[in-house]
Amino acid sequence: MTLSISSNFDSGNIEVLGIDGDTATLAIRHDKDSDFYQWFHFRVAGAKGRAVTLRIVNCADAAYPLGWPGYRARFSDDRHDWQQAETSYADGVLTVVHTPAHDAVWLAYHAPYSMEQHHDLVARIAAEPGVKLTELGQTLDGRPIDCLTMGTGPKAIWLYARQHPGESMAEWWAEGALDLLVSDDPVAARLRAAATLHIVPNMNPDGSARGHLRTNAVGVNLNREWHAPSLERSPEVFHVRAAMDATGVDFAMDVHGDEAIPYVFLAGFDGIPSWTQRQGDLYMRFATELAARTPDFQTKHGYPVAVAGKANLSMSTNQLAERFDAVAMTLEMPFKDNADAPDPSRGWSPERSRQLARDCLATLAGMIDDL
Repeated sequence: MTLSISSNFDSGNIEVLGIDGDTATLAIRHDKDSDFYQWFHFRVAGAKGRAVTLRIVNCADAAYPLGWPGYRARFSDDRHDWQQAETSYADGVLTVVHTPAHDAVWLAYHAPYSMEQHHDLVARIAAEPGVKLTELGQTLDGRPIDCLTMGTGPKAIWLYARQHPGESMAEWWAEGALDLLVSDDPVAARLRAAATLHIVPNMNPDGSARGHLRTNAVGVNLNREWHAPSLERSPEVFHVRAAMDATGVDFAMDVHGDEAIPYVFLAGFDGIPSWTQRQGDLYMRFATELAARTPDFQTKHGYPVAVAGKANLSMSTNQLAERFDAVAMTLEMPFKDNADAPDPSRGWSPERSRQLARDCLATLAGMIDDL
């Protein structure tokens, strides 16, 4: 059979430059109206039992070229179980060599979380007792911005994921968090009694469906809009921040993925003008206790700390810590494997993202009264 490659589906992204036998030359498509690109997701058909070479040739100018060395692409025969493919990077070209076991195989930058999965998740969680689904607004493409709320306690907790749509591990994390929160687990019961929890599992539905790495339908990086969001550029942030203004925020976690750093880590709000020792101590307590809880999290590797008074208030973690005197943080998970606990078969996987959510919530439950 002749090799065939396609990406015309939810979150798909690739351009076919040429096919010569079992070798394909490919390029990643830019986010619309943006210079960002790095996410890819496509299907290969017609090569069962044959070694296929897939060369993505425009990687040198991608958003984060340091993300390619040591990275391995993901593949799946059934779109449920995602494993790591043989992958190499040299001279700006990412080369994936794979022998499909079936007539079709899917490859992606990370295990995808489609908008259909998102709607299934929202429908399933919204049907649980004590859960309220609110459509906070709509995106520029007319998609709903979903928020799931549960709990009866006075603390206001906001968990929101996937401002950058290509960071699909963030919605896998959100799924793990939601499944725990609607369960009978003592951690969930503790959190629901002490707090009202608001979860936005996907902040960027348009970018997710379009196969973007980092931006929404008009090329806007949502995590640079929190100081002055607008309905014209960033309705996603506009509506979520308005809902936060209505409830207040005691604790916030913004869930992301990092292309280059092969570890799980937190980024805080050092450098905001109104930083307090109370906020700083609670942030450090969360990080220390999470590191003690799971070997998948560490505090040695991460981003540089901001200089006092120089925090970028267009970013959500800084804006919320400053705006609400909240304990806010950005959680980063790797596209690469976790160097502290590697899994040669699956790398950083959906299940590890879901488990990390459970560990984060257990850590939060242990300090909820002190927020």
